[in-house]
Parts: sequence; C-alpha cells; structure tokens
Amino acid sequence: MSRTLLLNKPFGVLSQFTDVKSPTARPTLSAYVDVPRVYPAGRLDRDSEGLLILTDDGRLQAQIADPAHKMAKTYLVQVEGAPTDADLAPLRKGVTLKDGMTRPAEVALIDPPQLWERDPPVRFRKSVPDVWISVTLREGRNRQVRRMTAHIGFPTLRLVRWSIGDWSLEDIPLGTWRDA
Repeated sequence: MSRTLLLNKPFGVLSQFTDVKSPTARPTLSAYVDVPRVYPAGRLDRDSEGLLILTDDGRLQAQIADPAHKMAKTYLVQVEGAPTDADLAPLRKGVTLKDGMTRPAEVALIDPPQLWERDPPVRFRKSVPDVWISVTLREGRNRQVRRMTAHIGFPTLRLVRWSIGDWSLEDIPLGTWRDA
C-alpha cells in the first residue's frame, strides 16, 4: 500500500532529505519527516513555503510533477506594489519569459491570508505598499511565479503554495505533516 504525506514546508528548508552541496549548512526535509521511502513529488524552492507532497508512489509523483498532467497548483503571493486587476491581466493570458510563453494562469487579488509568521520576516519598504494575490498554475517551471510577477513589475516578497490538485494546507501547522 502506498503512502502519501502532506507537509507544510517552512521557509529556508530544502525540498530534499540531504544537502549534497553543504551537509551541515542548510535545513532539509529530514528535520521534519521521519518516514522511510517517501520522496517529494515536485519541488518547492528553499525561499518558498507551503504544501509539499511526499509519496512512495512513483505514478503519483509523475502525475504531480509532470506539466503534461496539468495538475493545478495554487499559490498565495505577497507582491511589492499595488497591482490592479488590469496589471494582472497579462498573467491570465500567459507571459513570455526567458524559457518561453507561460500557460494562462488564474490570478486574483485577495485579502491578506491568515498565515503563520515567517522566520525570518519579510523585509518591507515603508514607502512601498504590498498586496496579496492568488495564482493558480497548471505547469511548474523553475521559480515561475516569482518570474511572472517580476515580469509585470511586482516582485514577489513571500510565496506560499496553498494547494496541489485537491490537497491543501488546511489544518496543517508549519513544519508538520499529515497523511493524505
């Protein structure tokens, strides 16, 4: 029987169990998950937080990670500046990044979500506002959300993956996991 875990990955943690570049310098999943033979399905950058699915099911890993399956991934994104709905419109059509055109994203302005405190805290500039948006992608390029928001002139300050398909972070405290 296969096993699937939902982890609320903290900021600064690598999405792997060992750090081959620097075995003592950076925290890894091994500090949070002590379950044998489960591996991340996809990745979440070290400076991103939120839902990471770990499983021992190779088919499920491929389904989550492979853009061909178009599994929806929703991110709560704090951006620098105050984009209007019109500013976000290009993301809904797809934007051209260095690695090509992105698929259209579902994007909306949202109220600030009730999240845990980030450690370290986000650095704010008093003279520049910030807002939260929700971004749902059906592909997964390297640092894609950050590159997309920067492309339209609103750099990402904080990025939290909230859901993958039908799985979400609902009721999973930071740094903990539960069975799916």
